[in-house]
Amino acid sequence: MATDDPASSLAAVRATIARAAALADRKPDAVTLIAISKTKAAADITPLLTAGQRVFGENRVQEAYDKWPALRDAFPHSVLHLVGQLQSNKAEDAVALFDAIHSVDRPSLVTALARAMERQDRRPDCFLQVNIGDEAQKGGCPIAALPALLTVAQDADLPIAGLMAVPPAETEAAPYFALLAKLARDHGLGGLSMGMSGDYETAVMLGATHVRIGSALFGARA
Repeated sequence: MATDDPASSLAAVRATIARAAALADRKPDAVTLIAISKTKAAADITPLLTAGQRVFGENRVQEAYDKWPALRDAFPHSVLHLVGQLQSNKAEDAVALFDAIHSVDRPSLVTALARAMERQDRRPDCFLQVNIGDEAQKGGCPIAALPALLTVAQDADLPIAGLMAVPPAETEAAPYFALLAKLARDHGLGGLSMGMSGDYETAVMLGATHVRIGSALFGARA
């Protein structure tokens, strides 16, 4: 739960990650905390940067361009992840700005990203997004299509860091996290981007390497 003091909220989330990691016999530094700063102004983000948080996540390319160049001038060691859906025509901009992209979910996007990376000589980490709950309204490739998508990504020499998923809302997340972890193991992938403010402890215990935390750091969204 976020407090009025960003440093306290950050410390509380980090302590929870450490506790969950210990229960799973994992090291806390095996888990990257991504502070989800979508819809938040630079003035809301700066206190967390000042408190030592360096990895942030945004949902939209244009929103990130509006605020992060100035923030990075002030905090040059900050790291930016794109966690929202990405249109292929925004691939060039995404490769230029982001250090990791969590929503690679179709061959056309793989192609666009590979071309952008070659042109820019810049290679952000990529996570293949899986529609783990088979939900029509959500992004991500179907589970059955994952092997083919991974092959396309590997053939394009995309830097694949692992898998990402968002379990269905209002359900127990653990089975979906466990399934994503199994899919990653089956395909020889080490990264697992899973877990948000309401379920990141469970995600860490089931192997998450990246957790995406918004409201527990920034408070409830408007």
